[in-house]
Amino acid sequence: MFDYRFVQQTIELEELLISFRIGGNGPPLLLLHGYPQTHFMWHEVAPILADTFTVICPDLRGYGDSSKPPGKSDHSNYSKRAMAKDQVQLMAKLGYTQFSVIGHDRGGRVAHRIALDYPGQIDKIAVLDIAPTLTMFEATNQPFATGYYHWFFLIQPDGLPEHMIGLDPDYYLNEKLKRWGGDNFTFKPEAIAEYSRSFRDPKTIHASCEDYRAAATIDLEHDRSNATQMITQPLLALWGKQGFIERNFDVLACWRKKATNVEGYALDCGHFLAEEKPKELCEVFLKFFKEEH
Repeated sequence: MFDYRFVQQTIELEELLISFRIGGNGPPLLLLHGYPQTHFMWHEVAPILADTFTVICPDLRGYGDSSKPPGKSDHSNYSKRAMAKDQVQLMAKLGYTQFSVIGHDRGGRVAHRIALDYPGQIDKIAVLDIAPTLTMFEATNQPFATGYYHWFFLIQPDGLPEHMIGLDPDYYLNEKLKRWGGDNFTFKPEAIAEYSRSFRDPKTIHASCEDYRAAATIDLEHDRSNATQMITQPLLALWGKQGFIERNFDVLACWRKKATNVEGYALDCGHFLAEEKPKELCEVFLKFFKEEH
């Protein structure tokens, strides 16, 4: 769990407030969470990494205790470009213009966008259990639509998913967590309590839908405009051997179309690597982020 070294803070950026925890000593390492979680997903990983790095764990805009502005008509304020700008501004406010980043799930998509929009500020990048957004949408078929049905449910307009999820947010949250976890994995009660606390907020439900609406619209426009841009920083791709990504994508091949220096492999778990295999994950991180490439 997060220990005494981690302090919870809130910083005001240009457009909104970002809540985060920071702790440790050493080079800055930004950890970005996924859906439907908060920064708390790093509770077992961050304390280990804090022995070597200054670890910053924010709540993305729309999640946790960060601001949750209403979505715009074009969903641009939940684009990965907007979320990436938040994180770069946060790190600058903390005094870091050069840093490494790890992103899981939605956070991995934000990390990918940071590397594209601010290449000079990123040392290394790790993405957990994702293939690039455009790659995944372009591969849509029946197995994809079945396994990732939420991509198509959450983008529905006129408040439909917000209303349906809002009728029983705890049920929806727990179903998502259960379906994506590996064999026999159970979340710690403290983690479930934290995710539920945040997800019960109607503003969080709306914001998370806007995140996915942006992914299906303006994010694809941005991704297509950068289709030939290659990430030159070292990129580590890790994913769950028991999960959907393993079954449906050649993950390293996908990322080698987006970056020039890619390594990685699957861990024997489901989608939630940081909570299913925290010690193994940290061993990989420490090796990757410490060694020269």
